[in-house]
Order: sequence, then C-alpha cells, then structure tokens
Amino acid sequence: MRPVTFTAHNHVTLLHCGAEFFPALIAAIDEARFELYLETYIFALDLTGEAVKDALVRAAERGVMVNVVTDWLGTGHRQSVLLNEVLNAGRVNHRVFNSWFRRGLARSHRKICVVDRQVAFLGGLNINHDYISDDGFNEPLPAPRWDLAVRIRGPLVSSIYHDVQAQWLMLKGLSLRHRWELFRERRKTGHTLGEGPAMAAYVVRDNLRNRRTIQKTYLKALGNARRTAMLANPYFAPGRKLRDGLAAAAARGVKVTLLIGVGQFRIQDAVAHSFYPKLLKSGVRIVEYRKTQLHGKVAVIDDEWSTVGSSNWDGLSLLINHEANVVVKDAAFARTLRKTIEAAVAEGVVVRMEDYVNIPWYERAWYGAASMLYKGILRIITLGRYTE
Repeated sequence: MRPVTFTAHNHVTLLHCGAEFFPALIAAIDEARFELYLETYIFALDLTGEAVKDALVRAAERGVMVNVVTDWLGTGHRQSVLLNEVLNAGRVNHRVFNSWFRRGLARSHRKICVVDRQVAFLGGLNINHDYISDDGFNEPLPAPRWDLAVRIRGPLVSSIYHDVQAQWLMLKGLSLRHRWELFRERRKTGHTLGEGPAMAAYVVRDNLRNRRTIQKTYLKALGNARRTAMLANPYFAPGRKLRDGLAAAAARGVKVTLLIGVGQFRIQDAVAHSFYPKLLKSGVRIVEYRKTQLHGKVAVIDDEWSTVGSSNWDGLSLLINHEANVVVKDAAFARTLRKTIEAAVAEGVVVRMEDYVNIPWYERAWYGAASMLYKGILRIITLGRYTE
C-alpha cells in the first residue's frame, strides 16, 4: 500500500451540486493557458455536457493541449464513439478507458480535472445534467442530484497532475519499460510540507500499489474517531472490515451517522437493508435520503478529518475500480462539509430498529437473498477479497 502523504497550505473549496461545480469548472477551463486534463466516468452530451464540451473546444482552439479520458462502460459505447468524433473535430484529444473490457473488469470511476497544473477539481460529479438520472434511463429527477466536489489550489495539485498525466500516458499503450518508469515516477509524487492550514492528501485506488488505500484510509479515520462520524454514500455494500469499523466506533461512544441514497436500484437497496440490523444494534444512526438521487461520497470525522471523492462504499469501488478521493485535515473545511451533510440528513428519513423488525418476512428474505447474490458475485470477481 502506498502511504498517504499530506501537503500543507492548500486552498480547498467545497462545491455543492452541479449549480456550483459546473460554473466553476467551465470558468477554470476558459482560463486555461497551456494544458488541461479531464477524467470522468460519464460524459453525457446533454445540456450540461454540451456546455463543458464547448468550453473544452474553446480551450483547444486557443492552443491549449486538452486531454480527456472517459470510461467506456460509464459513458456507453455509442456515446463514446459520438463523443470521440465531436471532441476530435474540436481538436480535443480523447481516450476511452478499457473499452470492451480488454483490460479486465476494472473501470475508471474517477472524476478529476487539472488545469495548467495550478487548479484541480475532484469529487463525485460526472459530466451530466443535475436533473436527469445517471442510470441509463434518463428519468427526470425531482430535485438536483445531491453530489459534492472540491476545487483545490496549492501544492497538492502537483500530485494530482502527475497521476492524471500518468493515467493518460498509460492509455496510449506503452511498452513494459515505459510502464515501469511511470510506476516509479508515481511512487515519488506526494510529499509532506510543514504544518499549516488545509493539510490535504490525494488518495487513489488502483490495481497496483493502491488496491486497499482508500478502504484503509477510512478504517484508520474511524478507528481514531472520538466524538462524531458523519458519512454519506449512495451505494452502501462494504465488506466486513468497514462495517465492523462503523459498529466499533459507535460501540465506543462515537456518534455515527450514515446517510444512504436509496430508490435508484432495487437490488442495491436490498443489499444495504440487509446490513441495517447489526449496524442499528451497534448504535449507528442510519438515515435514508429519498428527496432525489444522492450521489455524493463524503465523510467528516470529529470536525478535523474529512474526505470528498468518487469512491462508493461497495465492492466495485473499494476492490475493482480506479477511484480518487481527497482527504482534508482542516477544521473550517470539515465544519462546512458537516453542515452540508446535516442539511441532507434533516431532509432524510431515519431508519429505526422497531420499523425494521415489523418488516414482513418476505421482505427480509428478499434482503437476505439479494445480499447473498451480491456477495457471491463480488467474491468471484474479486477472488475472495470482498469479505475484507
């Protein structure tokens, strides 16, 4: 596992939903002078996607080198082909991650943009419209998708830049020697500066040295929690270690609040529900967010430690996909993120043990069957690592 290293003196700004994220992203693209990298799981050519695409093309027309990576499965084959034609026509370089599963099952689930090596964006937002579901059905949402990202300025941008540059070069199809050289360079990125405000670290999950880095980062933070832990995630199906980490924190008196998105995928909801009884018994407060699609992957612990990123709490994100999170040690940022989560919790529905006990037997049987099916599939494709 690659060690998590922090840099000081970063300026990290929380961006809530597309209303804050996309104007900031497009403004940064429009200010680009020489180089821009963008990675996203989904790039939909809807109203929002067209606006981002136009900004990328404008940058390329100014002479900026614009490199875009999209995931083949997330964006879809037909959309990937169309997007490639549109971007290339605008002199934007475009590469697709793992088309037709040629590199195995891994997906690039990261959402990152780095502009001129000076500013970076990272979080959970894909390039798609806030009011349209992102599950392929294009259903209108009753409210903007609940999602979060950060804008970063400062020394941490260098680490993010070197990583996205390496990802771009890897997709070109390098020789084994060049891949080894890139791997060595990526080991060197990440350094620690002196203590100061906005200490932050770039934490990734890949299938090389960082296979468990995000999971272990969460486990360490939960293990160190003393007072409060607030976590929000849309797809809750973690392995045993993370579930035990939540339960252990609650058992020793930490006020643990888990905000879970529901209503998008029936089987996903059933898997999450199968974990409720043990978590509730341990003292974890579970709140379901039903107002609209919850897509943010964030956490705040003790108003000191916080994270924003792309990694869900499920087997795909924690054990298969390429993911990217930012961990921030800054009280002011943590308070801002906590208040954002608390506002969503206030809009949610608290799950109570007595309500769960009264659920009909056939619903509980469905939860158990869904959980067994999910665990079985994940154990096969992760070669048994899902239980971790």
